[in-house]
Amino acid sequence: MDSVGKRFPRVDARAKVLGTARYADDYVFPGMLHAKAVYSPHPHAEVVSIDPAPALALPGVRAVVTPRDIPGENLIPLVIPDLPVLAKRARYVGDPVAVVVADTQDLAAEGARLVRVEWRPLPAVFDPIEALAPGAPLVAPPHETPQNAGHGSATTGANLYNYLKVRKGDIQAGFDEADLIVEHTYRTPYHEHAYLEPQGMTVVPEPDGGVSVYGCMQCPFYVHEAVARILGLPRHLVRVFQVGTGGGFGGKEDVPSIIAGLAALGAHATKRPVKLVLSRKEDMETMSKRHPAIVRYKTGVKNDGTLTALEVELYLDGGGYATLSPVVLYRAVVHAAGPYRVPHVKIDGYAVATNKVPCGAFRGFGTLQVIFANESNLDEVAARLKMDPWEIRKRNALRAGDETATGQLLPESVGLLETLEKAAEKSDYFARRKTYASWQQGPKRRGLGVSCIFYGVGLGAKGKFLDKTAANIQVHPDASALVAIGNAEMGQGLRTVIGQIAAEELGLSFEKVQCLDGDTSRVPDSGPTVASRATVMAGNAVRDAAAKIRREMFQVAAPLLEAMPDDLYIEDQKIKVRSADPKRTARMLAVREVVRRCHDERREMTATGFRLPADTWWDDEKGQGKAYEVFSFATNVCELEVDIETGETRVLRLVAAHDIGKAINPALAEGQIEGGSLQGLGFALTEEVKIENGFVKNPRFATYIIPTAMDSPEIVSVIVEHSYSSGPYGAKGIGEPPIMGIAPAVTNAIKEATGARMFEVPATPERVRDAIRRATGKKEETQPTRRPAVVSEGRAP
Repeated sequence: MDSVGKRFPRVDARAKVLGTARYADDYVFPGMLHAKAVYSPHPHAEVVSIDPAPALALPGVRAVVTPRDIPGENLIPLVIPDLPVLAKRARYVGDPVAVVVADTQDLAAEGARLVRVEWRPLPAVFDPIEALAPGAPLVAPPHETPQNAGHGSATTGANLYNYLKVRKGDIQAGFDEADLIVEHTYRTPYHEHAYLEPQGMTVVPEPDGGVSVYGCMQCPFYVHEAVARILGLPRHLVRVFQVGTGGGFGGKEDVPSIIAGLAALGAHATKRPVKLVLSRKEDMETMSKRHPAIVRYKTGVKNDGTLTALEVELYLDGGGYATLSPVVLYRAVVHAAGPYRVPHVKIDGYAVATNKVPCGAFRGFGTLQVIFANESNLDEVAARLKMDPWEIRKRNALRAGDETATGQLLPESVGLLETLEKAAEKSDYFARRKTYASWQQGPKRRGLGVSCIFYGVGLGAKGKFLDKTAANIQVHPDASALVAIGNAEMGQGLRTVIGQIAAEELGLSFEKVQCLDGDTSRVPDSGPTVASRATVMAGNAVRDAAAKIRREMFQVAAPLLEAMPDDLYIEDQKIKVRSADPKRTARMLAVREVVRRCHDERREMTATGFRLPADTWWDDEKGQGKAYEVFSFATNVCELEVDIETGETRVLRLVAAHDIGKAINPALAEGQIEGGSLQGLGFALTEEVKIENGFVKNPRFATYIIPTAMDSPEIVSVIVEHSYSSGPYGAKGIGEPPIMGIAPAVTNAIKEATGARMFEVPATPERVRDAIRRATGKKEETQPTRRPAVVSEGRAP
């Protein structure tokens, strides 16, 4: 066995050890220990000293690792280098300051409780607006933040992770043109990922001083860099295996590096395999969430419903560390104007530090907050114009040839209007809305709500430095193939889609194509599995690799078919001749025969393919740019029933029409739409992480309520295919959009049913009942005829 084989035995070579291991908590290695972190009980405090002696006195405890024991950097490398693996100054309740390693998980937990930490509590701040006020407690000092897609930098203020803006036209002129101005402030909460499998990692020391890492994650190469830097190892001595991942939704993008780093420190200290798997309570108390937001929207419109101006002020609560807040803010401000034509736009976004659990990536990535506010405000505009909410969206909808609020031209693949039309048709929107205008059954009222979204596929201009992807294909003599990609399968069906693409490109049987689990040694750094980018990026990388192998096949087949290689193509697992001569087109060879001949001739039947970043750019100073390479679009129509006495809301039917480009696997696409829609209903109606003075008050599913299959309404998925010329077979992305527009569709339907506007989600029965009571006593605003009316509710930041 060569040295690589000795260092890195294949996962299947450890079958006797691993057995049927599939998920992170299943992996068992000889001599394996368990780790638990020592967490800060304070929202903000300095560590004065750590005494490990009581823990080390407990039989079975093997090591206690503190910051001074870290062999490399005390850093989790993300956008801003502010996150330590072990904190010396805790910035939130749950900040890890030490890690205990023991024979069992229970012993490790008991050891963590015995570690004595002397603390110096510091003043804390929990509100993002207060955090930016003069004299506020200092959570995050001013720092350099990457600008212009990694070129140049700017310095932020204290407690400010990032500030970004969008500017288009002349905002004052836009409001001067308006006949009506509507202004409101909206709020969204902390939102828990609620993935099936909590965070978990196992780190195994290797004979030459390197380590192998096994765990659930979305971004193996993030973990690869973090572990190498924490242990002070060169990259070639670290290998990361992405094993079966029980859901991610963004929650396994950034924070798995923390779990891997803690386990790696334990493995380094003991020279034995160490597993760290969080309990559900630990996970919910300490891992990243969706950013809470305060969003002020001011919308100007003409009497015919044409939008003239939009002003947005957005505050994202980033919590104790930046993690991915700077890039979450970027997506939020880019999407804040929605999929509409607005000539005059002014958007200001702030990602703010507070002493609460950090926020990071979550499906939708900053868009749910602004979409809820924008789509709600647009319905308020329509109501005051006495205009149908569907009609005002159609009037202002982006079309091919239009520009977005950031000045980006949309030359192709703009299917918003078709999603509007299909959603209205499938929901019987106009007939049901007319019926429900006077429908009531005791205290029950019914209504329909509509929302539209667009979503920039991929990492965009601000993430361009990460936007790379590679794939490797190996075709065997029996016409079977192995495909390795650097992006992660986490239940979304990526391996199925990649297998389909490889089989299609090479004329192989789909059943004989295996897409391998993630392994950082098999392909170059392929960036994160986020932003609905995997199909476009990995799919195109697979096509590039397949094209190289296909050229070899055509070189072998051409003489046998008496044709030129350029005249050959693959169809139905056969290589055929493209010609106007029927005699020539009748000639064909089975792909399996050509593959065998290629191997006989020692042809190159292994290839690596790449997909480079798209041509995107962003100008921070002007607040303009080609933000993303292409956009997906969607329209949601929600039909629901509200009990006006209790505030209980029951969603009856949800129609979700999505323009995703070419649907490579329609069944998987529909599954994404259905799952994301149900997750969106949780954000709309029930899910909220309650935090008081920095402490998570509901870290269990008994008190954090997620929707189940029993709560699911009828979900009608409609796929609209406006092809994207640079996507594989015209595909765009579907992973994130299904969740994004659900909340405003629900709250707009509540407004139609009850007359009560929800300025905050989730729309719990208590909030809905209170909103109905407030609405009952309100007078209807009158519409102006000459001067613009300004309708303002809610506390502006």
